[in-house]
Amino acid sequence: MSDLGSCADEHVNLTRRSFLKLGVAGSLGFGTLPRWRQAPVTGALLEGAIAKLEYLTRPEEFREFGREKPRIDQLPVEKRRQVGLHRDTWRLEVVADEESGCEVERPLSKDSGTALTWKRLMTLAETHAVRFLHVLTCTNMAEPIGMGLWEGVPLREVIWMARPNRNVRRLYYWGYHNDDPKQRFQSSLSIGRVLEDPPGELPVILCYKLNGQWLSPKNGAPVRMVVPGRYGNKWVKWLQRVVLTNDYRANDTYALWNNDVNTHMKTQARFIQPPKRIEVGDSVPLIGFVQVGMSGLSKVQYSLHSEDATVSQDDPFFTKLDWKDAEILPPSKNWGGGLPNGKLPPIPLQFDSGTGKPHSWPLRYTIVHWTAPLTMPRAGRYRLRCRTIDANDIPQPMPRPFPKSGNNAIQDVPLIVEA
Repeated sequence: MSDLGSCADEHVNLTRRSFLKLGVAGSLGFGTLPRWRQAPVTGALLEGAIAKLEYLTRPEEFREFGREKPRIDQLPVEKRRQVGLHRDTWRLEVVADEESGCEVERPLSKDSGTALTWKRLMTLAETHAVRFLHVLTCTNMAEPIGMGLWEGVPLREVIWMARPNRNVRRLYYWGYHNDDPKQRFQSSLSIGRVLEDPPGELPVILCYKLNGQWLSPKNGAPVRMVVPGRYGNKWVKWLQRVVLTNDYRANDTYALWNNDVNTHMKTQARFIQPPKRIEVGDSVPLIGFVQVGMSGLSKVQYSLHSEDATVSQDDPFFTKLDWKDAEILPPSKNWGGGLPNGKLPPIPLQFDSGTGKPHSWPLRYTIVHWTAPLTMPRAGRYRLRCRTIDANDIPQPMPRPFPKSGNNAIQDVPLIVEA
């Protein structure tokens, strides 16, 4: 995927609009490229544009996928009330898979009238609510679905309410599916991932807000699961049921589709509409973004390789190309995403409560922008590539270049340089 049409709509279109408002779209690779002969990529024009670039995706611009028919996000309000997809009628069950030998002392069930209600969830939120930045992305897609500020209650708080006490190894969960078992989308987690967070890790949450707004039906309202560090198949929308089990298997719907359901997010670089045709001597800035996965990010690099030059067949991951370092941009001054004045509410978990600044940058499980200068001395046909070096000094596409475990391919786009 090499052009604007194949980039994530919600990210690229938002970026393009931000630059169009500034009148510098062309300077950053959008539209017709101007000729910046010897112009520095870090000039005031670029810095001003970057300062006003929105970082978060507006909730309505998230791409969302579902297999349900009719579409659940388009159900009338009264129908949503009837099936528990309205805050007034939403109920979450937390019960035991008794056939597996699992035992729960106080199950939260609709039949017994003990299921978790919206009011009860909001009471928990008064003392347990958390917020964090996280990109939503799909295992088999090259670009993210959206970048958001998610808010919710850690799932473990509700699990402990049910008092599991015997034979619990995993949990599985699903949301509303039009009362059609064939449309049910199910995912699962180990109980350890839910109950404990290693230092610096984010909790699995029952999410009810995106960018400070209540979730919309499109985004999974009233409540969806948000699982940090994992792909979107774990982020089940319209959540209604959690089952604790002693079954050791990952019984995810996605597993039946030949996917690695327990993989973590990968770190990968992408261009934002790279130039397709320039002239010799032109200096243009490349811009792009990185999806920062579990292994973090230390560098972004780009490479320009003539199509007339040979590439070693013994180097399938292009490690021997002439890679040059790009500039990783600092945190945005305007977080965007529909937040009032572009300001983050207090205090996301990845931020210092005293300074209001991120503990580190780039943040794992988010996106970060990058830029680099490109000047062409000779005419010809070229291949332009970008890649990441993660915090373990491992270059993309490693550590997992194979499909079904998170898209991690090096982006490769053509470039024509004219005399």
